Amino acid sequence: MSFLGNLIWLIFGGLITSLAYVLGGIILCVTIVGIPFGLQSINMGVAVLAPFGKEVVASSHQSSLKILFDVIWILVFGWEIAIAHLTSAAILAITIVGLPFAKQHLKLIPVALFPFNQHLE
Repeated sequence: MSFLGNLIWLIFGGLITSLAYVLGGIILCVTIVGIPFGLQSINMGVAVLAPFGKEVVASSHQSSLKILFDVIWILVFGWEIAIAHLTSAAILAITIVGLPFAKQHLKLIPVALFPFNQHLE
C-alpha cells in the first residue's frame, strides 16, 4: 500500500514539493552560512519523495548548535513551510480520497519546523 500511496503522492504534488525543497537547498548552499540549512532542505526534499511508510523520528544526538539552527530555521523558513503543509493538508482533507495525503502533510510539519532534530525514517 505504501508503494501505491507514494506513487500517487509523486504524481499529485510530491515531486513538485520535493523539487522546491531541493532547489531552495541549492540556493542556500551558495553562501557558506547557508550550507547547513541548504543541506537540511535537500534532505527534506529527499524525504518528501516517499513519505508513506515512514515515521518522524527525533534525532538521537541533540546539541545546542542543532537547537540554535532549529530556532534560526523556524524564524526564517520553517514557519512558512509548516503553514504551506498545513494549508495543503486542509485542502486535501476536504475530500475522503485526500485524507491519507492530508495525513502525510501533517506528518511533515514537525520536520519542516525542526529539521535538525527531527527526520523521516
